[in-house]
Amino acid sequence: MRLPRSQHNISRQQISANALKVLYKLHKAGFDAHIVGGGVRDLLLNRQPKDYDVVTNATPNQIRRLIHNSRIIGRRFKLVHAYFYGEIIEISTFRAKLTHQPDKQGDMPDMVMQDNTFGSMSDDAFRRDFTVNALFYDISDFSVVDYTGGLVDLERRTIRVIGDPTMSFHEDPVRMLRAIRLAAKLNFTIEPKTEQAMLNSLPLLVQVPQARLFDELQKIFFNGYAKVTFDLLRHYQMFGIFFPQTKNVLNRRDALAEKAMTLIDAALKASDVRFQKDLPINPGFLMAVFLWPVVQQTIEMNKVSDKKLFQALYEAIHTVLQEQLAVLLIPKRFTAMMQSIWLMQYHLESRRGLRVMRIVNHRYYRAAYDFLLLRAEIDQVDPALVQWWEAFYAMNETKRLEMVAQLQNAGKKRKK
Repeated sequence: MRLPRSQHNISRQQISANALKVLYKLHKAGFDAHIVGGGVRDLLLNRQPKDYDVVTNATPNQIRRLIHNSRIIGRRFKLVHAYFYGEIIEISTFRAKLTHQPDKQGDMPDMVMQDNTFGSMSDDAFRRDFTVNALFYDISDFSVVDYTGGLVDLERRTIRVIGDPTMSFHEDPVRMLRAIRLAAKLNFTIEPKTEQAMLNSLPLLVQVPQARLFDELQKIFFNGYAKVTFDLLRHYQMFGIFFPQTKNVLNRRDALAEKAMTLIDAALKASDVRFQKDLPINPGFLMAVFLWPVVQQTIEMNKVSDKKLFQALYEAIHTVLQEQLAVLLIPKRFTAMMQSIWLMQYHLESRRGLRVMRIVNHRYYRAAYDFLLLRAEIDQVDPALVQWWEAFYAMNETKRLEMVAQLQNAGKKRKK
């Protein structure tokens, strides 16, 4: 189906000037040139695309010779990146239809590991993940081309896999996470056959390289729709694959589970607000939120006295991280932050002696303070504690020493 310019809302004024430069250069050289995927989808939905992908019948080498500010990247499928100030336009060659090879049982294909065979535009359309991502904007006549029913699914606000969904998820299990991300971002529903195939294909996610899996999790949680994404992951039984310990806490249906859910909800909503305000979001902070209830549960199970609380906390952190890293390999730069946030909750609450002077200079003090603030906002710690640290941080060294002395005097009075 080809939708002429008069029947759709996409205007060249909405499209990145750099993307248009690439399109026109390819077109003038005699090649097909189209915007494809999420850029077309978002423009049709009157949303501003985050980036633009271009597809053509020119080979990577031909593209590279034509567009000088570019280079060829990729192994599994060679792409060309055209570099402009503040923007990269990704250019790919039409992919050929995938020839399926059955697995050892003879009934499902293995995951696609290499793919550098070129084809036609229709071939390329049927190689894409979802119908709403398989729409093309043709620069030659400004029409929108649809081979897979994506325009209908846009109107119905539906996420649908192209072709057999079970086979599609075997080719690339990460598509299940992308379906969740799209549904959350667009407020679309996942159509029943795709939905059922997802539920049946969940074990495939453990076959995905952990670095790629963690990267995909970052994408789905840090796009401004973290709360909706979390709810969908739980609904489709995926959250427990990545955070099985947290899933077990949430399934307890007791006071700890309620506290955990309240904390996670608050953190996810706060992340969405920060995204909308274009403020930085650190994955380590959200991972610390997800696993904090597990740390608390581990301490509770050990039933330690207050005098041994710090040691119990330290041991619980080691146990929880060891189990978590066996399931999802979180990079060390994030686990270091998580451990610091958790350990500093103890110090922030106890405010012991001159240690408080060192805490405010800690690399992760601000993250630990924000974590404490989040807990105070949902009544898990005394808000007065947060106010004390806020005031302490704003003081000069002399005033800080006075505040520490007041704490020490108050402690002596309590002992008497």
